[in-house]
Amino acid sequence: MPASESIPTLEDIGDVAGKRVLVRTDFNVPLEQHDDGPATIVDDFRIRAALPTIEWLTSRGADVLCASHLGRPMGEPNPKYSMDAVRARLAELAPGVELRE
Repeated sequence: MPASESIPTLEDIGDVAGKRVLVRTDFNVPLEQHDDGPATIVDDFRIRAALPTIEWLTSRGADVLCASHLGRPMGEPNPKYSMDAVRARLAELAPGVELRE
C-alpha cells in the first residue's frame, strides 16, 4: 500500500456534527514584547495555516477547541509565554473557537 493511503485525512474521522473536537495546533508565533503593554504578533502565519482544518470542522458542526503553547516556560507560569495575543488573533480569524494552553 502506498504511504499516502495510510495517512488519515479529515474525512476519515467521520461525522463531527455536535461533537467537541480537540485540535493540537502549532501556534508558536513570533511575538514582539512591549514593556508598557501586551505582546503583539509579528507574523500570524501559523495561525492562518490551521484555518482550513478549523473551518472544515466548524462547517460540519463541530465545536472546536485548539490546544497550543508558546516557548518553554520550564514548568512555571511566565507572562512572556502568554497565549493572550494568539487567542485574540484566533478569535478574529475563527470566531467561537477556543484556545487552551
